[in-house]
Amino acid sequence: MRLNRFLSECGITSRRKADTLIKAGRISVNGEIVRTLGSVVDEVADTVLLDGKPVCKERKRYLMLNKPPFFLTSLKSMEDGKKTIMTFLGDIEQRVYPVGRLDYDSEGLLILTNDGEFANRIHHPRYKVVKTYLAEISGKIPNDLEQMLKEGRNIEKRFTKPDSLNVLKVSARVARVSISFHEGRKHLVKKYFEGFGLKVTRLKRISCGNVRLGKLGKGQWRDLSSAEVNGLRKTTGLLPYSEKRTAGSAV
Repeated sequence: MRLNRFLSECGITSRRKADTLIKAGRISVNGEIVRTLGSVVDEVADTVLLDGKPVCKERKRYLMLNKPPFFLTSLKSMEDGKKTIMTFLGDIEQRVYPVGRLDYDSEGLLILTNDGEFANRIHHPRYKVVKTYLAEISGKIPNDLEQMLKEGRNIEKRFTKPDSLNVLKVSARVARVSISFHEGRKHLVKKYFEGFGLKVTRLKRISCGNVRLGKLGKGQWRDLSSAEVNGLRKTTGLLPYSEKRTAGSAV
């Protein structure tokens, strides 16, 4: 098995980012630093270390968390005292990490996994996994708001257009909009509305591909069902995953 694939299947990172670790000399096999891309390992007989710590395969885990606002999408303790999503994930056995991010003041659906290739494909715009958000916006709301927002806008010198958009509620100064993008650029939704002179006052992600947030409470998590996992895998061109998983518990 190629070394980058092995690292990905161990939940370390994606294959592409695994190559970066290899080139940086952070991976050793049987005591020897490996820097050659395309190197192969025997996943049973060889000992692989990352920064001197053993790397081994673990059961794949696929979760969804309803992230509350004012929590960082981070697995590390923050020196400034801000709370992170680790508050809700302390009893998960596997080392999972978030697929993409939600802003500190944003909320909603966040997928976490230890499957590096799966995570990379969901996040990469090439695979067109659509993420849908509910946005509350303020400003001078035009009568043709929906038509205007559907036309697209240059964001950071790049033409940007939502995959879908629906105005759900509107008044003179406030509106509620459902908006979807398959891109994952930083602050994309907020910047998109800002391009029209509108400010996002609340942002909630409600779906990612075939996975819906549903009635999961704030701060709660659950394992994705086999149908949800394989729906995302099908969308991104990965083979179905059939390992039996146990149900997660909510905090």
